[in-house]
Amino acid sequence: LISKAIPDLAKSLSPDGIPRVAEAIMTTDSFSKISLFEGNADGGPFQILGIAKGAGMIMPDMATMLCFVLTDLWLDAQNLDRAVSAAVEASFNRISVDGDTSTNDMVLVLAQGRTEAEAPSPGDLDEFNNGLTRVMTELATMIVRDGEGATKVVHVKVKGAATAEDALTAARTIANSSLVKTAFYGQDPNWGRIMVALGRSGILMREEKVSIWLDGIKIVEGGLGTGEGAEKEAADKMTNKEFDLTIDLHLGEHEDRIITCDLTHEYITINADYRRANSGL
Repeated sequence: LISKAIPDLAKSLSPDGIPRVAEAIMTTDSFSKISLFEGNADGGPFQILGIAKGAGMIMPDMATMLCFVLTDLWLDAQNLDRAVSAAVEASFNRISVDGDTSTNDMVLVLAQGRTEAEAPSPGDLDEFNNGLTRVMTELATMIVRDGEGATKVVHVKVKGAATAEDALTAARTIANSSLVKTAFYGQDPNWGRIMVALGRSGILMREEKVSIWLDGIKIVEGGLGTGEGAEKEAADKMTNKEFDLTIDLHLGEHEDRIITCDLTHEYITINADYRRANSGL
């Protein structure tokens, strides 16, 4: 079936066909995801164009997502591999929709440049690395924004951790907590749920040192709530479609972040009815 379709697909190739491809790979997505970066190298201007699909079963390392990136800048395999690994780690490995994974994710980058005359300069590599990370981060954020049933995007940042691993583990545990995510949906600055997630994460922490901010409003100081006034201000911030949650452990210099979303009734509806809607069961 696939091989028979290839000749017709080849005939339909065009310079403006990317939006069609981005739409064709969608599953439960509600919108197509495209990002473009335009940079300058020693050999002249170049572009990085990326498309992605994904909305559910999103968490590293095996998520139900696909990403295809094209660039007209020539890079050798070694430098390209390094750039892709770093960009993926900073983007797709820092998101979570529901904490679930699958066996069919892929990030593919094709760098078939205009010429192979010269190896890329250090400046070219920096420009490309920054552009690739920007494209992948934009696509990763779109995936969270399009999370199944999601109404809010939340940037969870943990700082002051004793180790880099603790910072990432804490951020990921909070981002994947069903109780925290439903509080996001309910616009409830329930800091107790955040503290519980920290406590079960297994990281080094002292609750009497923890501070928590929600979009700049401090709701926890020294492990205790700062009062109803602060919580009301924070609840108002949570009516926004996108906001920050920052936790300071006050135990070190390490920090990390995860981009996540809320957990809603619609997520349950989509996944409870998925097989029935697609197979007629």
